[in-house]
Amino acid sequence: MAGPRKNLPYQPHLNALARELRKHGTLGEVLLWQALKKKVLGVEFHRQVPVMDYILDFFCPEKMLAVEVDGSTHRHPDVGARDVERQERLEALGIRVIRFTETEVRQDAARVVAAIAIALENPE
Repeated sequence: MAGPRKNLPYQPHLNALARELRKHGTLGEVLLWQALKKKVLGVEFHRQVPVMDYILDFFCPEKMLAVEVDGSTHRHPDVGARDVERQERLEALGIRVIRFTETEVRQDAARVVAAIAIALENPE
């Protein structure tokens, strides 16, 4: 991976898990990847990318944008608290994180892709 990714810390032992996750993505992740891998948004995304102690569902190194597809477990209070901490740590590295639920992606992947396009155009 070129660009900013070179400078991002990650745990090398997560590479094997990331490879497995790429093989066994959720339906929402598969649907979103079908759109993102075609570069319809004009930038390159990678999937299941290790950064620090985490694996990002999708990452655009050029724009330092992570896209997460959250399943039902993310509604649990403990998981939600970990998501907040994770997002804060990623943002401290300059990575913007946007989240969608698995249901949102399954029901209207085109709307999710449009929201990602807006995020790419409007860095915060």
